[in-house]
Amino acid sequence: EEISSQVVEQVGELYRRDLPLLPGAVDAVRRIAAVWPLGLATSANRPLIDLVLERAGLASLFRVTIASDEVARGKPAPDVYLEATSRLGVDPDDAAAIEDSTNGLLAARAAGLGVIAIPNRAFPPAPEGLGAADDELASLDELTPEVVEAVIAARRRRS
Repeated sequence: EEISSQVVEQVGELYRRDLPLLPGAVDAVRRIAAVWPLGLATSANRPLIDLVLERAGLASLFRVTIASDEVARGKPAPDVYLEATSRLGVDPDDAAAIEDSTNGLLAARAAGLGVIAIPNRAFPPAPEGLGAADDELASLDELTPEVVEAVIAARRRRS
């Protein structure tokens, strides 16, 4: 626990100096938040979640944020996504997850959400993770409300 606390503190210091957001992240969040309530289901630690959202100016756009250590099991288990949809009051069939990691993609699929993969090219997900996605985009610039709606609609038809 002490090591984890020190790592979070050091990473937080780095983020206060230079926040490493993916290109297009802020605009993508704003586009989607204009249409749907947002939840964040992440493996990051609570202090880092709060710091990143505040520094990026996005905290007010997320109705719910859940860290994996706040549920029984972390990703690839579905717990963090199920908790997020529960707190949002949304059926998983009516929700979509945007993911870049193997464990995240598998967790979202196991929770029953529509799954959109936007692979991090520096740390690409394994083929099994990409296989769990309903759609794959090349960048956050391609993430639009229309893409999300299409994934949710396709998921509903399959359910």
